[in-house]
Amino acid sequence: MKAVLCKKLGPPEDLVVEDIPSLVPQAGQVVVAVKAAGVNFPDTLIIQGKYQFKPEPPFSPGGEVAGIVKVVGEGVTSVKVGDHVIAASTFGGFAEEMLCDADRLVAMPAGMAFEPASAFLLTYGTSYHALKDRANLQPGETMLVLGASGGVGLAAVQLGKAMGARVIAAASSDAKLEVCRQNGADEVINYASDDLRARVKALTSGKGVDVVYDPVGGPYSEMALRDMAWNGRFLVVGFAAGDIPKVPLNLALLKGCAIVGVFWGAFTRNEPEKNRRNNEELLALYMQGKVKPHIHATYPLSRAGEALNEVLYKRVSGKIVLVTG
Repeated sequence: MKAVLCKKLGPPEDLVVEDIPSLVPQAGQVVVAVKAAGVNFPDTLIIQGKYQFKPEPPFSPGGEVAGIVKVVGEGVTSVKVGDHVIAASTFGGFAEEMLCDADRLVAMPAGMAFEPASAFLLTYGTSYHALKDRANLQPGETMLVLGASGGVGLAAVQLGKAMGARVIAAASSDAKLEVCRQNGADEVINYASDDLRARVKALTSGKGVDVVYDPVGGPYSEMALRDMAWNGRFLVVGFAAGDIPKVPLNLALLKGCAIVGVFWGAFTRNEPEKNRRNNEELLALYMQGKVKPHIHATYPLSRAGEALNEVLYKRVSGKIVLVTG
């Protein structure tokens, strides 16, 4: 089978595509014939050795795929050969086959295509866990989404609207903000040209926002924290800007707000039953047409390095998907 390999840690240009032996599952594992693989920001970090998990080269990046069960290992009864599934792992997805623990598989609903399925679980799972479990977002509340045109950002915009919130989307260009509007944002802020704090104050009549969804970090985190409403919740989702901000903790005291960490991967391991229910609810929302992955482009496996660079340099709205066919 063909696989995109990281044989040494470094930039996407160093990745190679090679033929390697087909995978063999151990007990409790499944081999999935990959049809599509979502490209995510953590994939750009793991190949550089900058992610929380650091596999030893050679390995294939890619943490979420959609495909067909090809082989099941000993003791696996939850799925069978031929089932259409979404699979999640830390790496291994940019290949024609992926090895995955059986309990990390989610059944694809009938009628769901492989491309949106491969762009669904990580971004929507992260954002739903953030908004439902960590922020307890309520209908009528106002939410500010930083980096709103990215994969998790657009998922948060769509989910915020589905949950009855007023959504303010912030991004770095008018083109990205137009995508946010198309995906349900009520208001937009171009933080490359607008004064973020002044715009939030104007849009909320000085009250501030109830929830901040921040997958970016960098210089805008503290600004957004200063614009929290009383009893607000600031969601720490990630640091796509590269800088981990150091915020004055007195702001949490003065605002009476909470700074809340969101680590979806750890949540899936520590609370698997709750994660299973979340996945069922998310897929129901998809089948009802209330959420839908925004796929920026599809690339073949041979262009995985190019796709990762597009994500790394923030030239993507929504998700890029790699396809094997």
